[in-house]
Amino acid sequence: MPPKPVASARRLRLAVELRKMRERAGMTATEAARTLGVSQGQLSNIESARFGVSPDRLRAMARAYTCSDQAFVEALVDIATDKTRGWWETFREVLPPMLLNIAELEHHATMLWSANTAHIPGLLQITDHAREIFRQVVPEFSRSDIEHRVSHRLQRQALLDKGDSIPFRAIIHEAALRVPVGGPSVAKRQVEHLVAQSEREHITIQVIPFAIGAYPGAGQNILYAYGPVPQLDTVTLDQSHGPVLVDAEAQLAMYRVLLDRMEQVALEPSKSRDFIHNLVHDL
Repeated sequence: MPPKPVASARRLRLAVELRKMRERAGMTATEAARTLGVSQGQLSNIESARFGVSPDRLRAMARAYTCSDQAFVEALVDIATDKTRGWWETFREVLPPMLLNIAELEHHATMLWSANTAHIPGLLQITDHAREIFRQVVPEFSRSDIEHRVSHRLQRQALLDKGDSIPFRAIIHEAALRVPVGGPSVAKRQVEHLVAQSEREHITIQVIPFAIGAYPGAGQNILYAYGPVPQLDTVTLDQSHGPVLVDAEAQLAMYRVLLDRMEQVALEPSKSRDFIHNLVHDL
């Protein structure tokens, strides 16, 4: 028998939210299973994403757990009934699952907000810049691995080109703008690309210049994905061993404050565009 596919982060999030809903109601798994008329094993399988859950069962669980937030419940129903087989599935055999999870997360987000101190945000990288970034990974990627990752990154960017594109806000430190990734020619084209992207209505780019000095969140690369309701927001953190997803309520609140503080010290969008445009002559 072939192994069962690993549940995506989105499906795992549904399972986690249902367990948290039960726990907030002060019910044990045994009590909840009895109330719902299912076995404890069935409930355990739902709460661990081994089993799916129907809309009727999910709404029954919300009633049993006295959850009156209908927007939240219906957002969970949308996850439970979503049969989308996104473009990222074509990379299932060649890329780590977390990269697919990020693409799925972005696909379902209502807004994206990133903050980068060392790199240009992946959604704004040109091909040659992205390829050079992947060439520097330790341990080294094979040539085919690099091309798979570049292709995946470029397809992620398509969500910014749709007719109903979601808002994307990016805070970029001057250091990331000045590093000549791929050499002067690539660096210049990358900066020119940022200027062009900043002129699009749904994309906002703000720069934190060196002159600001120390600021909250320095050294971090953050992607905050807004869900259909605040409880389903998710943060992606870039780590040397790979991306990490964060969705605990207290952590989400902290990252919202952090991004707000970074936005406050950054140049406003029009001044940021001028700042980036002027960098073209320095590269």
